[in-house]
Amino acid sequence: MRFHVVRWWCMLCLLPVNMLVHAQSPKRYNVLVLFTDDQRFNTIRALGNQEIHTPNIDQLVKSGTTFTQAHIMGSLGGAVCAPSRAMLLTGRTVFQVHRDGGLIPATEKTFPEMFREQGYRTFATGKWHSDFASFNRSFANGDNIFMGGMHQEKTGGHLTPRLHHYDSSGKYNNAFTGNQFSSVYYADAAIRFLQEPQQQPFLMYVSFTAPHDPRTPPAEYLSRYDTSRISLPGNFLPRHPFDNGELTVRDEQLLPVPREPGSVKQEIAKYYAMISEVDHEIGRVLQALRESGQYDNTIIVFAGDNGLAVGQHGLLGKQNLYDHSMRVPLIFCGPGIPANRQTDAYCYLSDVFSTLCDITGIPQPATVSGQSLNKAFTQPAFKGRPRLFMSYANLQRAIVKDNMKLIIYNVDGAHPVQLFNLSKDPLEKHNLAPEKSYQKKVAALRAQLYADMHAYGDFCDPAKKSWGFPGRLKWEDALRIHP
Repeated sequence: MRFHVVRWWCMLCLLPVNMLVHAQSPKRYNVLVLFTDDQRFNTIRALGNQEIHTPNIDQLVKSGTTFTQAHIMGSLGGAVCAPSRAMLLTGRTVFQVHRDGGLIPATEKTFPEMFREQGYRTFATGKWHSDFASFNRSFANGDNIFMGGMHQEKTGGHLTPRLHHYDSSGKYNNAFTGNQFSSVYYADAAIRFLQEPQQQPFLMYVSFTAPHDPRTPPAEYLSRYDTSRISLPGNFLPRHPFDNGELTVRDEQLLPVPREPGSVKQEIAKYYAMISEVDHEIGRVLQALRESGQYDNTIIVFAGDNGLAVGQHGLLGKQNLYDHSMRVPLIFCGPGIPANRQTDAYCYLSDVFSTLCDITGIPQPATVSGQSLNKAFTQPAFKGRPRLFMSYANLQRAIVKDNMKLIIYNVDGAHPVQLFNLSKDPLEKHNLAPEKSYQKKVAALRAQLYADMHAYGDFCDPAKKSWGFPGRLKWEDALRIHP
């Protein structure tokens, strides 16, 4: 017995040191997050949209696993991207993020913050729609940082972005005005970072502000889109069929009502051109990653923060719960992630936090509510979440289960109901709610929706008249819901 123990010990000593280290700890993969602004789920050529040009995102689709049923949970107000980004960063739900995403307190860590604490070099460029302090806790460095929601048209929009260099004091009161398109600045900062020697694993967050309006794409990209060849959406309407509570929000005023088909096609062309422009800059970042020698050791996440109507259902914006506004692109690429795979498992953008922790072995804080998607990379039958819950202000609530979607409204005492069979009616054109044969389905989904409202800590109470909020939620009130 003693001889076997000595023999085993001698064999163990002969093993290469790197094999022993690998057996004791998970691989320290780099992480690159590529995030776009207002890009809906079906604006990628490789996923079926033959009118758009996205060669670099297409390559990510072919290289990785795409979640075709990734959603956001909604928001308390019109700036849907703020809570969406906060939910991605913290892994928390729409009613758990603070000031509708405007604040991430020190008690709730972001995933870059967790990786930084675990020895990763963290870097960011692009849009940050929360408080300055949480940015500096999350990232040890950065450049060409946009602190805000959108590039205002009155100050030149994307063509003259107001940006910041990294400020170790966290004050960010010395903005500079750029003279190139916003995406170029973000890609340039990312490329410079990748060209630096990497002595430790890194996490880089590249958060583009395109294709968010003002939609002013460079001419070289707009010239690729002939409006005469742009298809009008199959669910195009001149106006929304009823008051959803947000028909006069800023986004909906970008074109007059009733919507004119030619104007909508022009808007779609500009939207697609903006996406092609950001796709080009994503390609530059990916090329720099390859040239750095780190590509094969990097987990890449590509996602959008929310969708956009751009003429569908008579709407232009994202202040609604239809698929065009709530579904987002989500792609994972990298070591151990199957290539050219698509899964229709239900998931949220907020599940990215847990997934990255699972892949890299980074501990997940107790404040995270998301669920890891890591099993989707090893189990072809992975189902994800059993259902989805979505909300907007105090005006709209929705549930999706087994490809059936119920939306209930709360607008000035009126409660319109919509039911869609998403497998047969993906454009959400045929409302089944009034039909007698679907009343049991409406009742069952309504009961589940009300239960989920309670489970998620919804500030609206369906048992009360007008859910306890008879008018449109004021912004001051929204900020007090979870300060």
